This record gives sequence, C-alpha cells and structure tokens, in this order.
Amino acid sequence: MFRRVVSTIVHTFRVEEVRAALERGAQAHGFEADLWTLERVGVVVERVTGVSLSRASVWRLLTGRLGWSLQRPERWAVERAESEIARWIAYEWPRIKKGP
Repeated sequence: MFRRVVSTIVHTFRVEEVRAALERGAQAHGFEADLWTLERVGVVVERVTGVSLSRASVWRLLTGRLGWSLQRPERWAVERAESEIARWIAYEWPRIKKGP
C-alpha cells in the first residue's frame, strides 16, 4: 500500500518541470558544487512542486520516472600532470618493476 501511495504522489507532480530544473544544474539552485545528491534533488523537487519526498522516493523518481542513473565523479588530484605521469610510467616503472 505504501508504495502505491508514493507512486501516486510521484505521478501527480510535474515531472517535466522537475527534469528541466535538474538539468539546469545544482549550482543554478544555489548549491556550491554542481553535483546532485538525493537530498539536493529532494530540495529542488519540493521547491518546484511543493511535494516533500523521502530519499527512497527521490531515488525512484530519478531512476524510474526520469531515467537517470547513479554517477560518481572521478577523483583526480588538482596537481595531476599527465606528462609527468607518462614519463614516470615510461622510465621509472620499468626500472623498479620486479620480473620480466
């Protein structure tokens, strides 16, 4: 029964308005980083529709109704230097690698 109620609530609000709001990005909604979390999406859904959803309902909205999937940002060091990495792989790694 609970799932049916949540499904009805999710079905009743304006999904395309929510999609458009989310596609503008998190920073457009005042968040510091341009990454979406379930909590942030829930805040935007509530701002757009006036409907407050649980994290589970937000997840069902994103994956079921909007067709979005879990994405995790790649973690790269700010100081990463590709040329230095290539040099290390070409010259240092063979020198310290054990075996053939």
